[in-house]
Amino acid sequence: MFNYNKLWETMEKKGVTKYKLTMEHNISKSQLHRMGKNESVTMNTLDNLCNILDCEIEDVVTHYKNKKE
Repeated sequence: MFNYNKLWETMEKKGVTKYKLTMEHNISKSQLHRMGKNESVTMNTLDNLCNILDCEIEDVVTHYKNKKE
């Protein structure tokens, strides 16, 4: 499972809005929507975000292992 809460925190720290990501950096609204629901996105999207925000992947996404039932 992936959680993108760190993305929103990093964006706030860097002063980058969702609007700026879509309008100036061509990050699609659908990718942002998927991350808002903690769904998977492509590694290319994660790479782009890290480059735009000048950060590491750990500043964008957290991975949690699935719990075995």
